[in-house]
Amino acid sequence: MFTDALRDSGFAGWIGSVGDALDNALMESTIGLYKTGLIDRQKYWTGRAEVERESASWVHWYNTPACTDH
Repeated sequence: MFTDALRDSGFAGWIGSVGDALDNALMESTIGLYKTGLIDRQKYWTGRAEVERESASWVHWYNTPACTDH
């Protein structure tokens, strides 16, 4: 299902092979960082739009090479 969504969006998976535990470990680590770094810090979200906006900002921060504190 996820692989289909990636393909339909024009993306291709690039880590490991089907059923490879390394894919899960990488994703679980990233999701854990996202949850503790953004989601769990906010006590209350006003709605989906706020979560989406703040998530996009967090992803930009996380993917910025100049950031060295993560």
